[in-house]
Amino acid sequence: MTDNERLLPCPIPTEDSKPFWEAAKEGRFLIKRCLSCEKAHWYPRPLCPFCWSETEWQAGLGTGLIYAFSAMRRAPKPYVVAFVTLTEGPTMLSNLVDCDPDSLAIGQAVRLVFRPSEGAYPVPCFEPAGA
Repeated sequence: MTDNERLLPCPIPTEDSKPFWEAAKEGRFLIKRCLSCEKAHWYPRPLCPFCWSETEWQAGLGTGLIYAFSAMRRAPKPYVVAFVTLTEGPTMLSNLVDCDPDSLAIGQAVRLVFRPSEGAYPVPCFEPAGA
C-alpha cells in the first residue's frame, strides 16, 4: 500500500459470505454459480437470484471491464469507486487502485488485486489490466 492509499474498512462476513473472505485471505477470488441455470452472480448468496436453485463456489478469473466509475477527488485521500462487470457476467461495486482517474474509461479492462483492510480480511479491488 502506498502512502496516499486509504485503508479500506474491514468486511464483516456473514455465514453465507465467509468462504469468500477466507479465500481472499489466501489471495483467491471466488464467485457463486448456480447449479441449475449455471449463471454466476454477485454478491454471494446460497440461492440463485435468477432461478432460486442451489449455488456453489467457483474460482473467479479476477478480470472484467469498467462499467461505470466515479473519482472522489475531494476526499482526504482521493480514490475511485467503480462498477466492474466481471468476465463471468456479474457486475460488482469495488475500488479502482493504482491508476490515474483521468486515464480511466468505460469498457477498460481491469484485473483483481486484493488490498489490506482495517481488519483481518483483504478487500477485492481492481487495477487497469495494463498496469
